[in-house]
Amino acid sequence: GRMGITGLHVQARIFKIIVIGDSNVGKTCLTYRFCGGAFLKNPEATIGVDFRERTLQLDGESIKLQIWDTAGQERFRKSMVEHYYRSVHAVIFVYDMTSLSSFESLPEWIDECTRHSVGPMVPRILVGNKCDLRDSREVPTSVAQRLADSYNFPLFETSAKDPAEKEHVDAIFLTLAYRLKSHKPLRLKQPSESSVRYLWNQREREEAACQC
Repeated sequence: GRMGITGLHVQARIFKIIVIGDSNVGKTCLTYRFCGGAFLKNPEATIGVDFRERTLQLDGESIKLQIWDTAGQERFRKSMVEHYYRSVHAVIFVYDMTSLSSFESLPEWIDECTRHSVGPMVPRILVGNKCDLRDSREVPTSVAQRLADSYNFPLFETSAKDPAEKEHVDAIFLTLAYRLKSHKPLRLKQPSESSVRYLWNQREREEAACQC
């Protein structure tokens, strides 16, 4: 009957989650695995900002996660960075367990996040990616755990490349989604349709202008 149809018009709450870390640590793979379930063999290095969405039903409520993925390449990031950090609900820091340098630059990323006035109440998590290459691991779990503990971040290790890890990747995002849903900070205003459309058009223009 008609009730079912009106039920669909309940607005999903939107949460903006940003994924941060060096280039080539698998940020794009991580968001693909969660939002698409599939993995890009050769994700062209993300230029500027790209976001994917996935709507979840948590305890009968619609929650839409909008996952923003940034280019680790500094030259693309500079102009976008303000826009990127604006009204963020959660942050995922990603490093590659097979690359010590990507792990060592985490404090810089964490500082940048704080500098852009992302408040202390915004949940942050740490994800070590690519566990499937165990033989070439450069960052032991114990070392990562020590860093995570020093910032009071939860640590997850996963491999976005491995389809068997799909559920684990989902679990990471679900953990965040539940935290966001129950936390309910006051800022969670639904952006109006027009401002979302404006953003999309703006993005298309930027992308059109960005054919370097």
